[in-house]
Amino acid sequence: MTIRLLIADDQAMVRGALAALLDLENDLEVVGQVGRGDEVVDACREHRPEVVLMDVEMPGMDGIAASAVLRRAMPEVRVLVVTTFGRPGFLRRAMQAGVQGFVVKDTPATQLADAVRRVNEGLRVVDPQLAADSLAFGESPLTAREAEVLKAASDGGTVADIARSVHLSEGTVRNHLSSIIGKTGGRTRADALRIADENGWL
Repeated sequence: MTIRLLIADDQAMVRGALAALLDLENDLEVVGQVGRGDEVVDACREHRPEVVLMDVEMPGMDGIAASAVLRRAMPEVRVLVVTTFGRPGFLRRAMQAGVQGFVVKDTPATQLADAVRRVNEGLRVVDPQLAADSLAFGESPLTAREAEVLKAASDGGTVADIARSVHLSEGTVRNHLSSIIGKTGGRTRADALRIADENGWL
């Protein structure tokens, strides 16, 4: 029985390489490709894959959010995250979004094909080093609102700019930023953003 695959990745070269590698397997068939997270559900409705290979960072909607939307819309479709960004926080968030597997892009082709088969069978597949790192780093210390404020701060705007974008008062934004810096152990707002980004907390 052939397993139908959809590849979601914003880099055309990566999509093409993954498709070429996986199409070499007798039991795997790439039936569709998209370059944006907000195109995943419509593409799945059109192509009816069993498994989606999902990147994390894509325009329109990130892969973790797209996985959560897909799970609600088509729970029968399984998701295997294949990403350059092997960050512990991404793994934890992906599992919470209902993803069945999480591997990094330098996974050998034979292992990737095996991961697809195992995910299709309903098994969980997680890069072992990433799983160990996720346990070591733990959950994000940031609340959902603090993460939203820190994301808004990534543009480098003033406190007033951030306050407008997240619909909070400037005083509340200052309080959130102070809390964020304390929780991440950063010295500055930029340092806190770097730490949160490296850990996949945003």
